[in-house]
Amino acid sequence: MRFLPALILLIASPFALAQAPNKPAAAKPAAPPAAKPAAAPSPQVVLHTTLGDITVELYPDKAPKSVDNFLAYVKDGFYDGTIVDRVIPGFLMQGGRFTRDMQQKRTRQAISNEANNGLPNLKYTIAVARNKDDPLSGSSGYFINLVDNKRLDFTAETNGLTWGYAVFGKVIKGQNIVDKIGAVATGAAGPLKADVPTTPVVIEKAELVQ
Repeated sequence: MRFLPALILLIASPFALAQAPNKPAAAKPAAPPAAKPAAAPSPQVVLHTTLGDITVELYPDKAPKSVDNFLAYVKDGFYDGTIVDRVIPGFLMQGGRFTRDMQQKRTRQAISNEANNGLPNLKYTIAVARNKDDPLSGSSGYFINLVDNKRLDFTAETNGLTWGYAVFGKVIKGQNIVDKIGAVATGAAGPLKADVPTTPVVIEKAELVQ
């Protein structure tokens, strides 16, 4: 009988193991997806003109060199006191080159042409002005389209205007001021033979507001 406790122990041990198996570790909850960083707001510039304010939103993601160039002139105060020097009703209004007394301002080096950026020359868009025959001559000049100007867009051809004019933003406030400027009387003045507003439209200040 002295061996009975040992026998009971040997029989009981497997039974106890069967009744209390090892529990698997609890699964950890999945981590929530990381939040995407908020996109930086698009820069905005207000052109304070003698006929009212025009707010332009810029697109550095589409036209980085054109936007950087325009903002550099804005921050330097280059546009302050310049005029809208060309208005062609049903086409465009242009500025960024001449002072009120029709003196052409000295500019920085010309920038590369970003017309092939997918942004069309639609009504109220702003684009880089340049010499018609030199697609790489854009500097301080800019124009605002008064209508949809598809013929100013980039194409794969190599003649005429097909190099395109680089859109880098659009007017988001003051479209009525653009329309008002687009309807002013024009004539010859200074070195320009036509299309100059007879009553100067002055950019009193170009201000980066965002």
